[in-house]
Amino acid sequence: MFREQMHVSEEFVISRSGRFVVAELLTLHRVLSTSTRNGGQQDKIRYLVNHQSCEPSIHQERHDYMVGMGLEAYHDVVCAELALDPETVAIMGTAANMNNVSIVRKSHGELAATAVVTAGVESNATCAGDPAAWCETEIGWKKLPAFAGTINTMLLVNHSLTDGAQARAVITMAEAKSAALNRLAVRSRQSQDLATGTGTDQYCVATPLDQAKPLTSASPHVILGELIGSAVRDATIEALRWQNGLEVSYTRSLFYALRSYGISEETFWEQIAPMLSERNLELLRANKDAVFCDPLIASSAYALASVLDRTRYGTLPANAARAALSAQAATLAIHVSSQPRLWPGIHAKLVAMDPLQPVDLILKAIALGWSAKWEEEYQSEPVEH
Repeated sequence: MFREQMHVSEEFVISRSGRFVVAELLTLHRVLSTSTRNGGQQDKIRYLVNHQSCEPSIHQERHDYMVGMGLEAYHDVVCAELALDPETVAIMGTAANMNNVSIVRKSHGELAATAVVTAGVESNATCAGDPAAWCETEIGWKKLPAFAGTINTMLLVNHSLTDGAQARAVITMAEAKSAALNRLAVRSRQSQDLATGTGTDQYCVATPLDQAKPLTSASPHVILGELIGSAVRDATIEALRWQNGLEVSYTRSLFYALRSYGISEETFWEQIAPMLSERNLELLRANKDAVFCDPLIASSAYALASVLDRTRYGTLPANAARAALSAQAATLAIHVSSQPRLWPGIHAKLVAMDPLQPVDLILKAIALGWSAKWEEEYQSEPVEH
């Protein structure tokens, strides 16, 4: 099978062909991986394979095909397609397109770490501790409602590590992945928390064998940890940019900031329609991107989300929630209106609203602000709804 070379070093070659990205290890390596076959720590692995095993949505036939034959047998099918010895291969599978792979290399002197990442989080992002989607029992797996989306990471370090340092590299790699999701403000799809990964993330970590003095740490306190962290973080951000369109600046939308709290574009227009005149609703719909991606409106949306988060976590006392949320909602309203002097009047209309119903509070704030923006009779006092 012809494979396009994407990155070449003395230790490995990364190439791509169709649904497959392959890292061929040119020297002896110790590999730690999540592969169904040959997983765990192995010294016999010569190829790391990431592949698109299905489409992101409604591809039940492919799921049934893989599960029906068993994942160990499916390992052989993948290797046969690549013409590789299955005993020398570690495999990861995903719904992500291999054309969206990101490769990032970070170096310091002769020491280097290379991250090869595909990523998708649209429906499967999760936070550690969220409700689970699968249950393994003595008689097999019990499947709960399905989710799609995976972050797969190949990490290749060009220096030998002790076994403990290789295990620590996995922790640093996982923390870097979570740091990428934090920068993009990715929320779990199973809870209101910020995501730390997805429920199906996989990895392969490869480090050379037989070097004279292996490194003993991959902690973020040392250079190797810094290289791993920055390479994996940056590669994850880039992969999500290509797979899900998660450009950092695009995450400033009000809907993106507050969708975990019930503000989604799918339901927004029906929810806010009773609060606006027909003309104002039409005007808002026609200018939605300019309004809801406005930096000040987005900043208020993130502030509201943060107050809601901190109230849930107990950082802020529940008895302070009404005052804190109404103040942030009033600020959101005046950013929508571009009329800062209206803050006291708008705040007075929001302060009595139930803080346990954030959707109603936020919709009311947007409606008050938008109604006040252009209508002269509202310049001294916002409209009552």
